[in-house]
Amino acid sequence: MDLSGPAAPTPAERAARGKQARSLLPRSGQGRFEPGGGRPDPIDLIEAQSAVRVPELVPIRYGRMLESPFRFYRGAAAIMAADLGAAPHTGLTTQLCGDAHLLNFRLLGTAERHLLFDINDFDETLPGPFEWDVKRLATSLVIAGRANGFSERERADVTAACVRSYRTRMREFAGMHTLDVWYARDDAEDLDTMLAGTEGKALRAEVRRRAGEATSRARTRTSMQAFEKLTRLTGDGRRITPDPPLITPLHDLLPDPVGAELEQALRGLVKSYGRSLSSERRHLLHRFRVVDMARKVVGVGSVGTRCWILLLLGRDEDDPLLLQAKEAGESVLAPFAGASRYTNQGRRVVAGQRLMQAAGDIFLGWEHVEGVDGRPRDFYVRQLRDWKGIAQPETWAPDLMGVFGRLCGGALARAHARSGDPVAIGAYLGETDRFDRALVEFAEAYADRNERDHAALAEAVRTGRVTAGTG
Repeated sequence: MDLSGPAAPTPAERAARGKQARSLLPRSGQGRFEPGGGRPDPIDLIEAQSAVRVPELVPIRYGRMLESPFRFYRGAAAIMAADLGAAPHTGLTTQLCGDAHLLNFRLLGTAERHLLFDINDFDETLPGPFEWDVKRLATSLVIAGRANGFSERERADVTAACVRSYRTRMREFAGMHTLDVWYARDDAEDLDTMLAGTEGKALRAEVRRRAGEATSRARTRTSMQAFEKLTRLTGDGRRITPDPPLITPLHDLLPDPVGAELEQALRGLVKSYGRSLSSERRHLLHRFRVVDMARKVVGVGSVGTRCWILLLLGRDEDDPLLLQAKEAGESVLAPFAGASRYTNQGRRVVAGQRLMQAAGDIFLGWEHVEGVDGRPRDFYVRQLRDWKGIAQPETWAPDLMGVFGRLCGGALARAHARSGDPVAIGAYLGETDRFDRALVEFAEAYADRNERDHAALAEAVRTGRVTAGTG
């Protein structure tokens, strides 16, 4: 019996496939964004998502998206997915983040207590054409640059630096051994390597200063810090502190018997989701007991999804574990990239995250739950906060945003190389800056479209088509 299977393509054959993809979509063609007359109404797309969310939280989502074009962009992944899905693509598939804007790249803590720079949000993850993630990242830099008052030339430099970093690092991965690609990571402590190519002593010093501040902040954002901020000592013991509508304890939200039924379902979720963890992590989880739970409003695009924070205690009242159980629906990419191989959408999220991240949360897992708000729902579970540091682009000058864009581009290339074919993608990208320049053009054009869509939401609120709230 022959167990070897079909012969794997050679590096030359893989590179040839990448170059052949240029006939499907030339690199210069990546710069075009020309939505046709059949483009879906952006407000219809947003409202379709809202129809399956918690009704009283939907106005908060619209209110947050109204604040600025960048905030709108963060909540409009479904709109961009429809635009990208209607356009030609390379067919060079990798695991996509699905929402690779710049604020979804951050410092993250590993189980070994190292800080890495990596992608963080995987709610929309799905296999698809590699360039969809690169375009979403590039456009986010243009939109953030406009918010900061950067000139068109400055925005182009920032965006080109990001895409060039993606291209050159992908080509580096194309020449590496398979295991070396898998083991690659961006360690925050190895700042000199991450700063390679940064010109100017003053800029390097400023980046080091800010990186030091960011890593220090990230190390304070622990479960214990969240525990102290989000809980209080009551007559019944340690409980989650109410802050409605953003944080609402379950029994303040729903009276019994409905509240009791939901509490039982969520307790069952914590107990059963451990089956998706490795055995030693499942053993660790079972050392904690659930003592309280509350609904939490999160993010911008995620507002209205069912998201619960769960307070667990171990040895005593000062030995906490805070978990977040978040509803997972179908990816916004699915209508265009195809349905996930996983029927459980929480498992889709977890599988994508494990595939793309260099190191993940030890409590990351999934479960299917019956009877949450009247119907079965899929959830994924992770720690609420564990050494996470988020960027603050509104404080950056163009050179600093350019450095951050380079870090994001390199991290995205690393994540794509783990699941896709770096040889084929690297061959498609090539040695010249043709792809870089095309994406600068695309990002500017799509930022224009995003501003018009943001204005359309403002008009929908003004006319009463949708209602915006605060929170």
